[in-house]
Amino acid sequence: MPRRPRASAATIGIPLAYLAVTLFGMWWLDIRPAALLDGFEDIAALLQRMVPPTVGDPANLLALALETLWIAVAGTGLATIASIFLGAAASRHFSGPRIVGWLARGIIIVTRAIPSLVFALILVRIVGLGPLAGGLAIAFHSVGMIGKMFADVFEEQDAAPREAVAAVGAGRAQNFVATTFSRALPSITAIVLYRLDINIRASAVLGLVGAGGIGLALQTAIGSLDYRRALGIILVIVVMLLVLELAAYLAQRALAEHAEEHTAAQLYGRGRSSSSPGWNRSRVLRVGSGVAVLMLFVFSLTQLLADAPRLAAAWENAVAVLSGFFPPVFTLDIAYGIFESVVMALSATTFGVIIGLAIALLSTRHLIRFEPLSLALRGLMVLVRGVPDIIFALLFVAALGLGPFAGFLALAISCTALAAKFFTDSLMKVDPAPLRALEATGAGRLQVFVAGVWPQFVPGFIGNSLFTSDLALRESAVLGIVGAGGIGFLLEESVATLHYQTTAGILIGLIAVVVLLESVARWARKKVI
Repeated sequence: MPRRPRASAATIGIPLAYLAVTLFGMWWLDIRPAALLDGFEDIAALLQRMVPPTVGDPANLLALALETLWIAVAGTGLATIASIFLGAAASRHFSGPRIVGWLARGIIIVTRAIPSLVFALILVRIVGLGPLAGGLAIAFHSVGMIGKMFADVFEEQDAAPREAVAAVGAGRAQNFVATTFSRALPSITAIVLYRLDINIRASAVLGLVGAGGIGLALQTAIGSLDYRRALGIILVIVVMLLVLELAAYLAQRALAEHAEEHTAAQLYGRGRSSSSPGWNRSRVLRVGSGVAVLMLFVFSLTQLLADAPRLAAAWENAVAVLSGFFPPVFTLDIAYGIFESVVMALSATTFGVIIGLAIALLSTRHLIRFEPLSLALRGLMVLVRGVPDIIFALLFVAALGLGPFAGFLALAISCTALAAKFFTDSLMKVDPAPLRALEATGAGRLQVFVAGVWPQFVPGFIGNSLFTSDLALRESAVLGIVGAGGIGFLLEESVATLHYQTTAGILIGLIAVVVLLESVARWARKKVI
């Protein structure tokens, strides 16, 4: 009888490591059942003060909501343009100077590690208050993810067309546009739409640090204890994000259907000659959509540049801020703040993964087959994902007071919603053939799950849990801005008091932690998948 393969070190070691950190975090953050019950009572009391919701001046709120949209669109567009060049240079197929490739990969790593809210804090000092700082913050942070994904897409392209075009004497740029970029365009479009969805959520809270958008109205409402208006603004943010998420989903589905239904030979209509393509409905729609997107991007950029005269001093401010970063200062307070952020993030991930797994099991048909419950849980998770983490943190701070406990609760809710979505998607993709074979032998539903579903689900479970903790770590770094623990408070204070050497030390520490976690995630995926 053949031996069963041993479980890998990652499969056993990573859950044990998270469990150990969580047990320590429960003591460190004072997470006790009594404290949780008391906290829920305080939160219930706050919610009573927030009902019924109001929105104040609808015209002003609509203007701020549109400003949020312009920030997201302009920031995503700028990041996309920059990421094409960075992704090409960071790709393994890049044949230019080696130092350019190293520089591109370094920029991608650094910008991905620093949250957009942190960029906004610094850029407000450089370009002043308003949406321009928000748009640039979104652009800088988005370059990290979009550039990395573009590089991956460029690397996946078949080398044969590239080599054939190079053989006829085409230059490096001509070769890239004619082969790699043109064939990667559908994947690039999907990546940009996905990132735009994320950036709209991020833009909704940039106003908390003065970087424009609807977050400014929320900060004003909570600061003045106008909780009814705060709830109204939160509901507007949630509705806006859900509508835009639906629009992004429909665009992605249309793109996927087009890719599946059309071959390369069908993309263009019959032209006047065999050497010139003609126009058909599909080509008209593609070109029209591209022109509309370009016009929206240009218009959004003009809205951000409305206060262009302030840009005259931007270069001087940037030099002053960046020169103040050297030499970076590392202190025990920085180490303590980063350590607290890491403990908050990993502890919240463990709670979120456990609860999210339970929700995913109830949302799929592998164990419990009750469709109304499944639909209700999925709808609830969509609503929860529509609320940015820092808004949860604001509410918990208002109800429970300052400290990491409020940050932990905010992150735990966010991690639960994310993990439930990821796990549900993974469980829906399980190969049904082994399950049918087990059912044919008379196995019960629990036996089918343990022997047929779980072994297929483990790689996705580990990978998605690590990705959830990665996102939680980035968010935990900014929750302190609203008093919810972690390094965020010290970070905002260092920028506000012009102690940029401390700011630099904090950013270097955050980058090191994020890179370390990403290295562990890559190692785990190699061992598990």
